[in-house]
Amino acid sequence: MSASEASRNFSALLDEAEHGETIVVTRNGRRVALIVPAPRANGRALRDIVRRWSTHDVFDDEFADNIAAARETASAELDKDPWRD
Repeated sequence: MSASEASRNFSALLDEAEHGETIVVTRNGRRVALIVPAPRANGRALRDIVRRWSTHDVFDDEFADNIAAARETASAELDKDPWRD
């Protein structure tokens, strides 16, 4: 899709990306950008991994403190789209 087409149809282009499409944007026939779906993730997956790892004895106290700090800061709110508020 040319840059001009992308500009004229930006909302539709975002709809396509939201549904999993990757769009190649060109200028004068040369690729200049890719518009790809945003990764969808939240802190839940990270918390699950951290929870599984936290039971292993191979980690030292400093690592355990780092895990605790990561748990405190991991939040689904961090993955929230600020433009949707």
